[in-house]
This record gives sequence, C-alpha cells and structure tokens, in this order.
Amino acid sequence: MNYTWWYTENSICLEDSIGIDEVGRGPLAGPVVSAAVWISKNLAEELEKNAAALPVRDSKKMTSRQRSNVIQWLDGQPLNLIRYSIGSSSVEEIDDINILNAALLSMKRAYEGLQLKKSLLLVDGNMPPPVEGVRIKTIPKGDEKVLAISLASIIAKEYRDDHMRNLSKEFPQYSWDTNVGYGSSAHMQALQKYGITRHHRKTFSPVRESAF
Repeated sequence: MNYTWWYTENSICLEDSIGIDEVGRGPLAGPVVSAAVWISKNLAEELEKNAAALPVRDSKKMTSRQRSNVIQWLDGQPLNLIRYSIGSSSVEEIDDINILNAALLSMKRAYEGLQLKKSLLLVDGNMPPPVEGVRIKTIPKGDEKVLAISLASIIAKEYRDDHMRNLSKEFPQYSWDTNVGYGSSAHMQALQKYGITRHHRKTFSPVRESAF
C-alpha cells in the first residue's frame, strides 16, 4: 500500500488532517470504540519504508499480532510525529440513542481527546460525527485508502478487542476472548443457556429475545 498517494491525489495536506474510524457496531456486547489519528509526513514516509514489516491496511484484514506490532511501533514514536486518541460509547448509550448515534458520539469523543486543531477531519463511511468548527470529509472505505483512517481502524479495533478479552475473564461462558462480542455460535448458545449480562446490548434483537 502506498501510504501517501491519496493525500496528494486529492490535494489534501496530510499534516493538516486527522483520520477517524470506529469499530464495534455489529457485536451483541461491549462498547463501540473510535480512534482519531494525526500523523506527520516524516512518519508516514517511514511507514512506507517499513511496509513489509509493518503493513497498514483495513484492520479487519490484519491479524491481532500485526495490529499490535503497528501500535507498539507507533507508541515508540515522539508526539511531534504521531498523536492518537480513543473515544467510546457505552452499552447504556448504545441502547439509549441507538448504535449509529453512539458510534458518531464515540468519534466525537476521540477527536476531542486528541486536543489538536487541524483544518480537516477525514472520516470513514458516509456519516459525519457531530463535531463543529472543522471541515469534515466522509470517505466510504476510507480504512482502505487513507493512512490516518487505516491507523485509526487498527488502534480502535485492538483497543476494543483487548477490552472484550478482559471482560471474558469475568464472563468466560460467552467466549468473548475469541468472538469479542460478536454473535458467534458459542456466544448465541451461551445467551440461551445463561441469559444476558450488563455488557450486552439489550436493544439488539438476539439479546432482547434471549433476555430472562
């Protein structure tokens, strides 16, 4: 993947933009999580040189080890080269305002947590988060095209997956250590046998139908 061509082709300054992506709309349990990423041109070029060892793409097409390696490398860089922030919306918020609005709220929180003023937000998908005072460009499949969005996807997914794996220690019967809250057969069977937990999304039909 060429990390910087998209910015040049679309006349966008990489260093004056922030990428945002969210993960976790589909699971039956756990929060929805977003990340906001700013990256410098120098570090983007360094990633380009190390693409074989540190591939960056849509997080769903990467293994957990690959995602962890990328994040570990990023965390070793100084703040003047890379900044990122994570935002989330709780299960209670998902049930209260619906999953779409909760996802957009998590994006807003990720952006606000970054505490960086840039002229443009590059957001995966076709729905902008409720952020004022900055221009927003939505990009369908942005996690496959835009470096900062790809990195946001990687960071958000690994953060959420780790969270679900930790919750699985308290609720091992739902197999969250492997399905991270999605409706796998093991998860569905556990819902039928054990019912729901406080971490389940009660407005999602498979959960609602399993409540007892």
